Amino acid sequence: MPNVKKQLSKQLRHISGLLREIMFPRRFKLCVGLLFMLLGRTASLVAPSSTKYLVDDVIIKHQHQLLAPVVLAILAAACIQAGCTFAVTYIISIEGHKVVAQLRRKLQRHVCRLPVAYFDNNKAGMLASRIIADVEGTRNLMGYVFVEYLGSIVTAGLALVYLITINAALTAAVVIAGVAFTVVSRKRLARIRPMFREGNRIQAELTGRLVETLSGIRVVKGYGAEEREDEIFASGVHRVFENSWATSKEMTKMFALNAIVVGAVTAGVTFTAAEEIFRGNLTLGGFMTFTAFITFLMGPLSQLPGIWTQLTQAVAGLDRANELLQEKPEDLSKSSVSESANIAGEVSFEAICFGYQPDRPVLHDISFVARAGTVTALVGPSGSGKSTIVALLAGFYKPTSGRVNIDGRDLAEVKLSEFRSNLGVVFQETFLFDGTIKDNVAYARPHATDEEVRHAAKLAHVHEFAERFEAGYETMVGERGVKLSGGQKQRISIARAILADPKILLLDEATSSLDSESESAIQMGLSNLMAGRTTFVIAHRLSTILRADQILVVEGGRIVERGDHDTLLKAGGRYHSLYTRQAFGVESGYRSL
Repeated sequence: MPNVKKQLSKQLRHISGLLREIMFPRRFKLCVGLLFMLLGRTASLVAPSSTKYLVDDVIIKHQHQLLAPVVLAILAAACIQAGCTFAVTYIISIEGHKVVAQLRRKLQRHVCRLPVAYFDNNKAGMLASRIIADVEGTRNLMGYVFVEYLGSIVTAGLALVYLITINAALTAAVVIAGVAFTVVSRKRLARIRPMFREGNRIQAELTGRLVETLSGIRVVKGYGAEEREDEIFASGVHRVFENSWATSKEMTKMFALNAIVVGAVTAGVTFTAAEEIFRGNLTLGGFMTFTAFITFLMGPLSQLPGIWTQLTQAVAGLDRANELLQEKPEDLSKSSVSESANIAGEVSFEAICFGYQPDRPVLHDISFVARAGTVTALVGPSGSGKSTIVALLAGFYKPTSGRVNIDGRDLAEVKLSEFRSNLGVVFQETFLFDGTIKDNVAYARPHATDEEVRHAAKLAHVHEFAERFEAGYETMVGERGVKLSGGQKQRISIARAILADPKILLLDEATSSLDSESESAIQMGLSNLMAGRTTFVIAHRLSTILRADQILVVEGGRIVERGDHDTLLKAGGRYHSLYTRQAFGVESGYRSL
């Protein structure tokens, strides 16, 4: 139990710190809004407070000449209240939208800087839901809670002072009833926050699954899995329903308790006030004013369930947002730009061991040196660890033990954002953004000129198919490049790497989606690209690796052979067997080089 309280206290400190960060710069506008709110709430009391004067002095005593001033005062107060309400709502509404936008930018910026391993364990759709949906309640926190509830409390305080002047004993009874209601309701309110938090989590999971289904709709339809996805989604919807029903049930109990208390207080006040009138301690006007002000006094209590719902949703969303912000980004190096930006490109692995899971190692004692400007090829069967070596070099993961060195410096000490500005990557799984061909080629250098984009596109033979489209380079490729063939998408990714003009180039099955003719057509472009650059190539065809300065044969997460093409052929080992079988079309246990 102490640990739970300690953890909760820590969470609340983080949330309060986050709130201070986003609220403090807006303190002036919030104070202006608070002043307008105080003025407006004070004006709202003019009409009910005039009831006693109107009944006792104007109506009962027949002082008709006093009616006009009372009506004018009520009208003036109403105008002031309307103006102040508009001002405070406008100010807080704008600031609320700004806060939500700021939080979303902050979360997106932070999430994009988390290590790749984090995304391996968290669905993209769920993260998107947390960034977009979880912070939405913050606007209600500033608007509904700040304006409505704080305003109601201010009004209740003013009403309490006025009620005491009318009848102190009657006011005391009402206050005691209100305090009793607050004490009883706190226990039930404490049960609701975890429900909202769980609801946000389930909603994010459901959104994540839906995004996955829609993104992979071709796979779903290809395997006739529509009904299976229907069942999975229906199960998620049912979980959301169960959580919503449980939460609504608790809220309904709160509303029922609230109605009982308000009814009991109203009945008690009516009875007691009538007795006070019979005794001559309270006038009819005083009774009507007292009844009107009871509404203001009981307002915060009647609003409590709704306010708590908004507050709980906002806090639960902030809590989950805070969880994301507590995740450590991958680039924690304090290296200066000058130290990490100007690299020669020499790469070395020193006794690298790595596993995606601690108890399941993938790489074992990987050591090699790739001199600046040389080409290193990685060959071996699928699942041998080739792509993992490239991922470690890109800084996507940190080795369990050993060091990845760039120009003799440990990559863990190099600022990754600057290191990657010298990196060009072409992955086996080509990813294009939903934009134009030009946008995707220029992704590595958004400010590149049209001439530079076209030059890179020509080297990668993108130009020849781009010009066949009616819109040319402005052709929309669709989500994930769905409107293009696999070979066309891969050529765009190669053009993107060419435009980046990197010092280190990573080609992970860069030509796997190209036919022999297309591959042959871009080999010259790749040769030009690799010239003077440290290049790592994973390829299932021999056309590129034949000219590699060194070839590393990887099996079972270990380097079992190394050397250039001629040396390895003469050695008569695994590479010789692989080359012979592939060259003569003999079936091999190697699925890729």
